[in-house]
Order: sequence, then C-alpha cells, then structure tokens
Amino acid sequence: ISNTTIVPSTGAPGLSGGRGGGGGSSTKVIQVTNVSPSASSEQMRTLFGSLGKIDELHLFPPDDPPLPFSSRACFVTFHDPDSAVAAQHLTNARFVDRALMVVPYAEEAHFLISAAI
Repeated sequence: ISNTTIVPSTGAPGLSGGRGGGGGSSTKVIQVTNVSPSASSEQMRTLFGSLGKIDELHLFPPDDPPLPFSSRACFVTFHDPDSAVAAQHLTNARFVDRALMVVPYAEEAHFLISAAI
C-alpha cells in the first residue's frame, strides 16, 4: 500500500462533497498508485482508455528513467467525469504484478504538478 496519496482535504472546485470518493465526484482526474515499475505509459493508457477518452496521462517516474525505482504513480485526466468514477472500481485490481490504488484527484492540484515538471 502506498502512502503517497495526495488529495486536498478542502472542498476544492471540481470536487463535490470534499474529498470525493465516487458516486458524485465531478473530478475528471484520478491518481493511481502502487503501479508496477515494469508498467509503461502505453500499458496504462490501454488499461484506462478502455473506460473512456483520456485527455492526459502522466506516469512518474517516466518511461526509461536513469535511476532504479520500486513503484510508480500515474495521473489520468479523462474527458468525462463518469470515466473517472468508473476507473475507481479498478482499485485492488491486479495489474502486471501489483494491486492498483485508484482515487479521485482535484484537477487544480493536478495542474500544479504538471506546471512544476
């Protein structure tokens, strides 16, 4: 289980009901943690693309990083908020060699991360 989940605790715009949790969350962004080091961006795009149109996908560390790592995180921005809700049902789904953790993510925080990269 990863302890790197970052979800704003305040009711930010883009999230209904505070932190969200499916069924009413209007965010289009999900955070996926506990991603296998051997999973690629293309594999993540294929997995989540089956749920709806993806506007953005960022995998950290990126494919072929210079240093070794033990786990990855992925941020997926869907075109439709319903796809993000559906994606949360993949929590605990085994992908490559890990059980994924999928949570809604505040879009405003996602853009701050994108801008910092």
